[in-house]
Amino acid sequence: MGHSISEQDSATPHTSSVATKWLQEHSSDFRHFHCPPKSPDMNIIEPIGVALQYSVQKTSPTPGNPMDLRTALQDSLCEKPPGYLQTLVDTMPRRVGPRRY
Repeated sequence: MGHSISEQDSATPHTSSVATKWLQEHSSDFRHFHCPPKSPDMNIIEPIGVALQYSVQKTSPTPGNPMDLRTALQDSLCEKPPGYLQTLVDTMPRRVGPRRY
């Protein structure tokens, strides 16, 4: 069994015919870890994205162009309490739990 780990969900890049064929050809080089698609438990980006989206939706007036949206997103992120991102990182072991490869 190989030393590398391949994490698989149903994301398009993971299920494309090219990726599937390559993984089949190299399956002995990897241990495979299957996870549910779009699992917020596996990705700290999900809760950050939801929080930013909620904050921007409350913005008045609604951002009307890409630069206004960027500013609103930056402002929203700056309003998060100190340690917000680190808290998400620190909770990963508890949320993910033991992995079975």
